[in-house]
Amino acid sequence: MDKIEHLRLTVLCENVVANLAGIGEHGFAVYIETDHGSYLFDTGSGIGILHNADTFQKDLKKIKKVMLSHGHYDHTGGLVQVLSRTGEIDVYCHPAVFDEKYAVSKEQFKQEKRFIGIPHRQILLESKGAVFKFSKEFQEVERGMYLTGEVQRKNDYEVGDARLSLKSGEDFVKDPLWDDQALVFSTKKGIVVLLGCAHAGIINTLQHVASRLKIDSFYAVIGGTHLGLVGHEQFDKSMEALKDFKIDKIGLSHCTGIEAGFKIKEYFGENSFYASVGTVFEIE
Repeated sequence: MDKIEHLRLTVLCENVVANLAGIGEHGFAVYIETDHGSYLFDTGSGIGILHNADTFQKDLKKIKKVMLSHGHYDHTGGLVQVLSRTGEIDVYCHPAVFDEKYAVSKEQFKQEKRFIGIPHRQILLESKGAVFKFSKEFQEVERGMYLTGEVQRKNDYEVGDARLSLKSGEDFVKDPLWDDQALVFSTKKGIVVLLGCAHAGIINTLQHVASRLKIDSFYAVIGGTHLGLVGHEQFDKSMEALKDFKIDKIGLSHCTGIEAGFKIKEYFGENSFYASVGTVFEIE
């Protein structure tokens, strides 16, 4: 397995701005620099990606590939802006990324429906330069860098967010979010996992990576865990399982939520951090 000697992750889009530069939004995007070039994981919702890339001097024209964690607007809405800088570029994602995704909830006995899928049609994005590389498989997208592909669901408690739905005719059904995937780096210090939202479940995701790469420990796990938006039972069982993994560092972002973030930081202590806009995680 190829190992990356140098890795630098810079959070470009996230809900919180912890330094005195950049702007926040409900979304997530990370600029990636390795021995082999620069890449982008997710694109935020489209509010801050260009501003923050310029603010932190991350040249989007230099990126070689874009990887999408899943098809929600807060991870894909900035793709059209990114393409305005990159021109033609490969965009790696799951085939279900363009599914009609909605958030459906009941407010005072009335069903509220909100579209939360990719805000731009595939044909428009392709006209701007996106070359979509659809795959369900675990794959090496660059030396030492892997996309998980479709994450196997092996436990019975990571049931996800009940609001997340797909439109099926005139009805709405629960979205299994098969398009949810993570990005994985094999580095000289160990395996680093970059999560988008972990809709497949953070435990399912880590078990999937461990199984595919034949490992039993992680140097770092960074990104959205969605643990702030699930039920108490799923949170408690996920936390118990998370403690069984050997994780040196954990960086919390986006959909982790404030309360869940505090609880996770309480356990991991000095080995945890909040990966907000402008945060840099580096292995050199």
